[in-house]
Formats: sequence, structure tokens, C-alpha cells
Amino acid sequence: QVQLAESGGGLAQAGDSLSLSCAASGRAFSLYSMGWFRQAPGKEREFVATISWRTDSTYYADSVKGRFTISRDNAKGMVYLQMNSLKPEDTAVYYCAQSPSAALPLILSPGAYDRWGQGTQVTVSS
Repeated sequence: QVQLAESGGGLAQAGDSLSLSCAASGRAFSLYSMGWFRQAPGKEREFVATISWRTDSTYYADSVKGRFTISRDNAKGMVYLQMNSLKPEDTAVYYCAQSPSAALPLILSPGAYDRWGQGTQVTVSS
């Protein structure tokens, strides 16, 4: 059974840093692009960052570019999201997800991902 489990969320103040982790199990991790998405109350789930399984290329939403960094460790089956210079508008539930695709712009969309974690809350106060 494929499972994704996020950890590392919590409370932060504006300007702080948080690091999220996602542990994957159940299928060949290195053959899947890994993405981070977030959903704030009353809003749709939105793309944050992704890392391609084919090239390890990374892509970011404009709102987080330069502040967030996605990385992966294929040997450990882990994907990470380092979040710096947090803003109150970063407050959301953050989800990691897996996609068998490495194609752009497909992997920027939630529809490309077939496995999702349960999410971890990130709350940033001003």
C-alpha cells in the first residue's frame, strides 16, 4: 500500500523558517515526481513546489519562489520542503503528493498526482 506521511508543520511567526518532511513507502520512490501543495481555509488546493523524478528539476509557485526549497532523498524515500521568510499568507494545510509524470506543465497541477498525504498544518502569525 502506497503511503505518504507529512511531518514538521506547526506554528511560526512571520520571518521564521519551518521544514516539512514527507516519507513515502509502497512503490519505487525514485520513479515518481514529488510535489507539495497547500490549501488554506475557503480556498482551493494550490501548487507550491515539485521536483521531477526524471531530471531532479525543481519548479515553484511564484508566491514561494526564492523562499521555499524542495529537495528529495531517493535512498530514504523522503521529500522535503524548507520554508524560509514565512508570511501569514503561507498559512495552510500542506500536502505532499506523488506523480508518475515528469511532464510540464502537467506536474504543476494537482490532477497529475495520484497519491496524497494527510497533510500538515502550517500557521504563520504576523
